[in-house]
Amino acid sequence: MIDLRDAGPNDWKAWRELRLAALEEAPYAFGSQLVDWVDAPEQRWRERLSVPGAYQVIASLDGTPVGMAGGLRADEPGVTELVSMWIAPAGRGRGIGNALMTSVETWARGTGATILKLSVADGNDPAHNLYLRNGFTDTDELGDLMPDGVRRELVMRKQL
Repeated sequence: MIDLRDAGPNDWKAWRELRLAALEEAPYAFGSQLVDWVDAPEQRWRERLSVPGAYQVIASLDGTPVGMAGGLRADEPGVTELVSMWIAPAGRGRGIGNALMTSVETWARGTGATILKLSVADGNDPAHNLYLRNGFTDTDELGDLMPDGVRRELVMRKQL
């Protein structure tokens, strides 16, 4: 059974475990790097989970944490962003991604957002396809430069 729970500063250990696993398992998929977070002190993790107006959610499958996602308000009015999405290999293909995305989308609507944006690493086809299946479309907007200094993230959006 899939269980979703909102994550706050007191959940920093669970968030840390998932985030470090994500950065180790799929370094090609994130703008952050494992080296930037592996030795981060507790306070930095707590601050990440205390961003005003942000939302974080952890997904568990049969009691084991297997996924995470976050939502942040963008600089543009009416726009929110889906960030930090990752599903552990043991949770893939079981509806975890859909559940996390629905949770962030529900949060975004609750903030009054009319657009939900995300960035996905170029070449991360499984994630890109998941986002397309959930109603996101590609944009022409240039995403951030990836840590390799060559690739850029692809920006996608969904009208809410």
